[in-house]
Amino acid sequence: MAPPTTRAEKARRTRQRMLDAAARLFTERGWAGTTVEGIARAAEVGVQTVYFTFGSKRAVLKELLDTAVAGDLDPVATLDRPWAREVLGTPDPAAQLALQAAGARAVLERAAPVLEVVHAAAAADRELAELWQLNRRQRHTVQLRFAEALVTKAGGTLRDGHNAASAADVALAVLGPETYGLLVTGRGWTPARWEHWAADALVRQLLPG
Repeated sequence: MAPPTTRAEKARRTRQRMLDAAARLFTERGWAGTTVEGIARAAEVGVQTVYFTFGSKRAVLKELLDTAVAGDLDPVATLDRPWAREVLGTPDPAAQLALQAAGARAVLERAAPVLEVVHAAAAADRELAELWQLNRRQRHTVQLRFAEALVTKAGGTLRDGHNAASAADVALAVLGPETYGLLVTGRGWTPARWEHWAADALVRQLLPG
């Protein structure tokens, strides 16, 4: 019998293989065109392995989204990750906004295709609609915490009377997957160009002068 650590590592690799297969199928075929059977076949595992590991096709997509946003399988909240701590820790407001844009780019380069699948399927699937709204609320929570820090660093005054709540709304729009998808996926911008534009837009919208 294999040692427990070996079994755990084998299970982790199998789980990742199934997620990788699901990512390819969901982005190529969409929600309706992807089946558990197809995921199992692409990952070279039994159908029951997919069901035993995740429970349902929706659960596969949810975990795929979570891992795409995080970049790994570790259960660490966004605000506890190093890039977010760097955003909060930098003393300069403009530097903070540049780091927010860089962090959003890193997340969206991984997660934008999966978010697009969830968003497209949300109109016809109540549970996926709830997943999309949950993701939006989570993104807003992160942006609100960043905006509260920004207000403090800017001496309590943002441009055009913005407070933390409205600054979070601006960041949610500028750094959201909808805007990223429109410019990068739809209009062919490079992620680097999008990041530069997003950082500049946030500075112009939120910082005095």
